[in-house]
Amino acid sequence: MHKDSFDTAPTQGEMEVMLDGLLVGLPPGRRSLVAIRSYLETLAMENQRILCSFTVDGELTNLNQSLAARKTFSRIEAETLDLDDLPLQMIRTALQQTVVARKRVESAITLVLINDGLMARECWWDLAQALKSPLLTLSLLPETICGPANGRSSLVQLRKWQLQQLARIIKSVDAACWSEDSAVLSNALETEVLPWLDELQKFISFWKETAAAGSRARTSYHYAA
Repeated sequence: MHKDSFDTAPTQGEMEVMLDGLLVGLPPGRRSLVAIRSYLETLAMENQRILCSFTVDGELTNLNQSLAARKTFSRIEAETLDLDDLPLQMIRTALQQTVVARKRVESAITLVLINDGLMARECWWDLAQALKSPLLTLSLLPETICGPANGRSSLVQLRKWQLQQLARIIKSVDAACWSEDSAVLSNALETEVLPWLDELQKFISFWKETAAAGSRARTSYHYAA
């Protein structure tokens, strides 16, 4: 990437704006979150990158939601992504979806014990949809990054195996959720769903590290304050 210089006013002491770990000066009038994000997105695009995360005072925000409501803040940390690294971002998304799904399963293990059969089944069926999310995200990855590495299975194989395993697990838990004893469903979530998610997380983590290594090798750019 090329190095650009920007004719910007330095940020004031009460506000700090970081982009990819570098301090960024703001032009006059760019004091709201909406204005700052727009400016950072422009800097990213000038370097053929896209804004992929926007953290305000340590809280990660949703880039698809409006920031207009928030008025007070002191530190902004944003990260960008090279267009060639979009697969890495998708892997990160799949990993986060796996983490979120695991937390939901942990909560469901207790929830199904304290609810009646109907509510327990509804809880499980809603949760079952979330279990597919990481695999659907991985399905968007280009096949060019799916070759075997270090004796590990390719992402193509991973997706196929995990889909088959998930289908088997869902059928098994579906059967358990009709038991009159709610502990049967709770045990199925703990002994079948959680181990599957843990194994999926290991695979995705490996591919994230592999993709991240390639990304670091391509990165050589700077933002000037």
